Amino acid sequence: MPNLCIEAVLFLRNAMVYDELKEKALSLPLAPGVYIMRDKNDHVIYVGKAKKLKNRVSQYFQDTASHSPKTRIMVSRIHHFDVIVAASEFEALVLECSLIKRYLPKYNILLKDDKGYPYLRLDMRQSYPVVTMVSKPADDGAEYYGPYGGRSVTHDVMEAIRLTLKLPGCRKQFPRDIGKERPCLNYHMNQCAGWCQPQKSCQEYRSTMLQARQLLQGNYKGAADEIKGQMLAAAERLEFELAASLRDRLNAVESLSQKQLVTALTLADTDVVGYGETEAKACFAVLHFSGGNLLDKDYDVFPKPDDPSEAVSSLIKQYYLNRGLVPKRVLLPFELEDADLFAQLLEQNYGRRPKIHIPQRGDNLRLVELACKNAFEEAERVTGKEERVNATLGLLGKMLAMEPPGRIESFDISNISGTDIVASMVVFQDGKPSKQDYKRFKLEGMTNQDDYASMRQVIRRRFAHYQAGDKGFAEAPDLLLIDGGVNHARAALEVLKELALMFPVFGMVKDDRHRTRALVTPENREIRIDKNQAVFALIGNIQEETHRFAITYHRQLRSKRLKYSELDTIPGVGPKRKQDLLRQFKSISAISQAELSELERILPKDAAASVYHHFQEKKKGQQEET
Repeated sequence: MPNLCIEAVLFLRNAMVYDELKEKALSLPLAPGVYIMRDKNDHVIYVGKAKKLKNRVSQYFQDTASHSPKTRIMVSRIHHFDVIVAASEFEALVLECSLIKRYLPKYNILLKDDKGYPYLRLDMRQSYPVVTMVSKPADDGAEYYGPYGGRSVTHDVMEAIRLTLKLPGCRKQFPRDIGKERPCLNYHMNQCAGWCQPQKSCQEYRSTMLQARQLLQGNYKGAADEIKGQMLAAAERLEFELAASLRDRLNAVESLSQKQLVTALTLADTDVVGYGETEAKACFAVLHFSGGNLLDKDYDVFPKPDDPSEAVSSLIKQYYLNRGLVPKRVLLPFELEDADLFAQLLEQNYGRRPKIHIPQRGDNLRLVELACKNAFEEAERVTGKEERVNATLGLLGKMLAMEPPGRIESFDISNISGTDIVASMVVFQDGKPSKQDYKRFKLEGMTNQDDYASMRQVIRRRFAHYQAGDKGFAEAPDLLLIDGGVNHARAALEVLKELALMFPVFGMVKDDRHRTRALVTPENREIRIDKNQAVFALIGNIQEETHRFAITYHRQLRSKRLKYSELDTIPGVGPKRKQDLLRQFKSISAISQAELSELERILPKDAAASVYHHFQEKKKGQQEET
């Protein structure tokens, strides 16, 4: 009793807080601004932007049943909220982006990687300077070049310069490691000048690094002129081997200049945003294009959101506000509600206003489809099998307005023209077949085809065993699937009510290709499942397995009956005549009731007489026993 009192007090307290929040939301102005949701520990759990604060915030405290599961959980944890009224929608957008970056709220969709576009760092104050990749420039006196289109692009730039000037690509530190070891493989592959050897001077190394700096600055001509001068001077000194090496370097620099690698890759002119999701994961991907060529890809994988459009809208803002530069065009798969305001914000931050476009046809649409395909592949790659199954069961539960089903039992009837009527019970536990729990039933007292009566019998027998606690039947199902339509589901539900049991029951409705396209309640409410590939595949597997198990048992019984029966004992009846009789009369019982004239239409007169007299004598014997 005390526990009930405590729960009642907590319920009343939560209701009071909820009512207070609702009242506060309804008192907000119809003005643009930002709202900040906080939990009981004053932690920021969500930040949002609104054109009209009153309308947007009050929605959280109105019809909670219409909210997604994530929103319902978030609302249940709101203890209080603050709002900041903004002068305009643009100001609200700026403030929202700033607060999300500052607080990283739990219920906002957040990018995992906010390092921005990489830069190349060069510190010529060192005796042996090196080019390294860094996330952001620092105020440390070094020189920074970039930003570039992405990590792989930046690495390509750095590697192109290293190979052109034959700079070290190993982990050796100079001057510490000079002369300690023989040259590495890069030297023998003519990709490094062997700077770790004693004959190489610090002055020569620094001269080469100055040429690297010129290339990073895009000054190809200056670097080429300097190398050409060194080559001619070496030739005058009759140092032909050095002159040949400098000639090769000059050719490499001139080739690099023609490709314009550095300047072409420093900035993409088109970014294409893609979105893809599996049952459990989603991915936001950005493909960077320059001059029509794909340069690089960035992506971020996160739990599947309730609203893909809202997710992309949130992530794209975080992405570009953290990157340090923007392209000329951004192609999106969804409409961005405040696209103009966001473009204005990017222009304010970076001095460049991108064109944000949602293509409907042509090459641009194909680029978006490519980006979405890339996003799906990344989400697919990181989605585990168990995670995929759990997400599918969760989605199935959501469709059926129930908890995710752990144990699913499926039933099917199999017969041919009313003979050898059998039923199967297949069990899926946590989305996987549990074959040790499969059951098969041979229907009793059924001489004619009646699927509804057959279904009633098998459900009654299954749950009679359940109520008795019999081994193999004691576990309760979370969901019953009945192969057939609404009437099959009603037949199963009728039996459950007779037994005073209540389990969710749905019929499996098939399309013209015999695939389950929908589930139907006993009240004839259909739930389409063919629009969701994961649920469609799961229910399809269950239906096929149930049918397979039923028809396999039916064939076993039929084969056994055809191989041996009472007819085998009658003179003049061989396998062919036995088969003809069963095909016509369907069962031994029907043959035993047949008139002699009926048998003579199937068999020769002597064989028909033999069959007729066999069963007449049998009846006479049974009557004498009674």
